[in-house]
Amino acid sequence: MNVGKTLFAQVMEFVPWKTFGRIIDRHHGDAGVRTLSCADLFRVMAFAQLTWRESLRDIEVCLAANHGKLFHMGLKGVPARSTLSDALNLRDWRIYHELALRLIRRARELYASEPIDIDLDATVYALDSTTIDLCLSLFDWAPFRSTKAAVKMHTLLDLRGAIPTFIHISDGKMGDVKVLDMLPIEAGAFYVMDRGYVDYARLYRLHQAGAFFVTRAKRGMNARRVYSAETDRTTGVICDQAIAMNGFYVSKDYPEHLRRIRFKDPESGKTLVFLTNNTALPALTIAALYKSRWQVELFFKWIKQHLHIKRFLGTSENAVKTQIWCAVATYVLIAIVKKELHLDASLYTLLQILSVSVFEKTEISCAFRPDPNKSVELPHDNQLSLFDI
Repeated sequence: MNVGKTLFAQVMEFVPWKTFGRIIDRHHGDAGVRTLSCADLFRVMAFAQLTWRESLRDIEVCLAANHGKLFHMGLKGVPARSTLSDALNLRDWRIYHELALRLIRRARELYASEPIDIDLDATVYALDSTTIDLCLSLFDWAPFRSTKAAVKMHTLLDLRGAIPTFIHISDGKMGDVKVLDMLPIEAGAFYVMDRGYVDYARLYRLHQAGAFFVTRAKRGMNARRVYSAETDRTTGVICDQAIAMNGFYVSKDYPEHLRRIRFKDPESGKTLVFLTNNTALPALTIAALYKSRWQVELFFKWIKQHLHIKRFLGTSENAVKTQIWCAVATYVLIAIVKKELHLDASLYTLLQILSVSVFEKTEISCAFRPDPNKSVELPHDNQLSLFDI
């Protein structure tokens, strides 16, 4: 790779630009566009994500300060704030949605052999949603409560590499359980979710599709024990039972037996009740599968803290969805760079380095390699004191 290119330009080389061009043409994204094409808007948004820019003015000032380096980013000049605002409102968000999906497919191929903490050959997905609060007076298209607006980001996360495979963006009023109607079901895969997704008719459709689910039972569940398996309580498994639903309607929604596992977490001391349609795996493996669901929470925390979708650069629905999909595409792009170049650094470390060195002209693998000559700790006598004690 040419070391004369900036780190940002080298990262952008992993974007499938020909495929992206076909996506843009399919949606007529650049029709009538004279400045800041769809591809340029993605470059600007990726730059804003990687360098943690928080406003349109912030982006404009930072790019203007590095005007001589913009050519190496693929930009012809500094886009004005009004140009960026118009582009966010007018460029079809579905263009960036399709780009993110294309990058996700590539990332899943790269991480297909990535090991997970659970000894299981099947694909494991974690399903959850996060709510991003908004101002109702500015985002009136996303009602949530009488005085608040919000958007929900429903995410299905592949635990091999923590790659999002399905994302649906809705207003705050959409119930989490409704996303089960939209999921692409993969036979033989495990879908791990919390008890907010317990809807027996929808869970039975997962069962009929040949998929497995692991969730928590709701309080007051009306069910009867059919039989119990032997358990070792020293492992934390209190009981492992096959149950049948008692209610008239719920027994119609799920007419077959379910497996109920009562588990006491030795670390927290809490007792959890799991429901699953898998009868072959050990009870401790089911408990470990549910524990792995927290990776999707970490993904949401990562997205909010490091890719800054909590502060939106536009107020229209198109602008919000464009920014979210560009953030997701950037996250997956860095995951692809990490795997393609066999980098040992974590995604957090990669983003921290890129945030301060996107304009550096150095080979990308060298930039992410720790400097053995770098001093770890300076002598105490050389430190300046702000306050005299």
